[in-house]
Amino acid sequence: MGRHDLNLLIGGEAGQGLVTIAMILTKALVRSGYFIVVTQSYQSRIRGGHNTFAIRISPAEIIASRAQVDFLVALNEETIQRHRPEMSDAGLVLVDERFAGGNDQVLKVPFQEFATDRSVNVAYLGILTQLLGLDEAVVFQALEDYFGAKKPEMTAANQAVFTKAVQWAEEKHLPETVRLAPATDRRERLMLNGNEAIALGAISAGVKFCAFYPMTPSTSIPLTLQAAADTMGLVVEQAEDEIAAINMAIGASYAGVPAMVATSGGGFALMVEGVSLAGMTETPVLIVVAQRPGPATGLPTRTEQGDLEFVLHAGHGEFPRAILAPGTVEECFHLSRQALFLAEKYQTPIFLLTDQFLADSYRAVAPFDIDSLETVKVGNDPAMVPEPYRRYAFTESGISPRLLPGLSEHLVVCDSDEHTPDGHITEDLTVRRQMVDKRLRKAAGLRAEVSPPAYVGHVSPDLLLVTWGSNRGAVLEAAATLKTKGQKVAALCFSQVWPLIPEHFLDYLLSAREVVMVEGNALGQMARLIRRETGFEIRRHIRRYDGLPITPEYVLQALASGATAAR
Repeated sequence: MGRHDLNLLIGGEAGQGLVTIAMILTKALVRSGYFIVVTQSYQSRIRGGHNTFAIRISPAEIIASRAQVDFLVALNEETIQRHRPEMSDAGLVLVDERFAGGNDQVLKVPFQEFATDRSVNVAYLGILTQLLGLDEAVVFQALEDYFGAKKPEMTAANQAVFTKAVQWAEEKHLPETVRLAPATDRRERLMLNGNEAIALGAISAGVKFCAFYPMTPSTSIPLTLQAAADTMGLVVEQAEDEIAAINMAIGASYAGVPAMVATSGGGFALMVEGVSLAGMTETPVLIVVAQRPGPATGLPTRTEQGDLEFVLHAGHGEFPRAILAPGTVEECFHLSRQALFLAEKYQTPIFLLTDQFLADSYRAVAPFDIDSLETVKVGNDPAMVPEPYRRYAFTESGISPRLLPGLSEHLVVCDSDEHTPDGHITEDLTVRRQMVDKRLRKAAGLRAEVSPPAYVGHVSPDLLLVTWGSNRGAVLEAAATLKTKGQKVAALCFSQVWPLIPEHFLDYLLSAREVVMVEGNALGQMARLIRRETGFEIRRHIRRYDGLPITPEYVLQALASGATAAR
């Protein structure tokens, strides 16, 4: 029959080629029709340090990672020592025979018989192909797609090593404990992680400029944009620092192109003054903040949800904003688009808040119907704007006509000081009050476009699990597990965390016998925000802030032991 749910973990040191094996295998799995959820764990080192790449695999759709390991692929002995306690009872360990120790759960392979140190990755793939029951042609094609364009001369050598490894595995009649059940749904899917989906969503919405300073885990967003720059007519600029990056994006937006920046907490700290500049000048900009644990450098390659309150309150003064927090790779694509449209419509900074887990988590995603998608239309038609042009004209909605400098007879004046409707600096205190009110009126429009949280489960539950962002899959799977045990349970998942509209969700909180908040920080930032906006206090909490993602097992274990009390 084969396994319908397998959690495979590849572990080793940075520089051993761990990611190479994992990426080729993952691509082959998606091409074979399997669903995947990838969790990457890596240290901030070029070489050395223990890294892992976990792939949860199923022929049916899956939505969360798992903690327990069924199949451990160890590239060194340290991997076995670290992860043996996480192994399931029927798990299997694949190692090089040169490693010491062994038992019935350990498969020792003489890789040196058919591979050199440079080609051992290919040999591992051959063994994995046989153990998992994958089509050799599909795996080798994924291998060639990975290496072929760069080093076509390696094709014959790779084929020889791969074939020898598969033959060795066939001759040894290896255990079938990790063989996968056949995938019956072979429809074409994309292998995408959250950051790639954010970049593609932005491209589909018409983004034309991105500035950045490299900062894990956000860097692959601009790198994905950069790879498409020539084809799609984009400009991607690596700035000297994050201050320059956001000011470049604001300048590009002012000049007439949809613009964005991508960063993480420490980099965003440097951007905060620029956030206020965008708020005062009413300039659209998308700001992606990929969270990692802080303060300061913190754990630069781990995950957390500790920046919600920071992003909500970033920037001096008062001006409207929206914060979107995708929970799936598909939402990364769609919410990236939505954020660019909101920024342009309401002429204000809009935030996309993600984290390292979702940023690096590959999934099998159905292709997006891009032909039906619209792109952002920048600015207003000059012919429809009366003279004299007032960039900051008072309007009922707070949205003033936005014209682009140099593209019409109208004079476009912009100022970062408080200004009159025509854009000139002022210290008239009456005008000041009117301008603040004008900018804040845009918040009503943003509130009207808020995406309600997703509610899944019993209409009147004994237990309601509430979460936001990337915890969505873990919470939904935990809730589904509890439902199979006869519990009346539901889940409430926020993909937009600001503005909050109590009418969207307060009745759900009030109708549940018990409410538990699940989030990846120490202080319960989302729970505090809900209490501030509604008066409803969530008294039980499941919080994780050790740098690892929340899993269904983590939620269930916390519930069984008693969720933590509020701080």
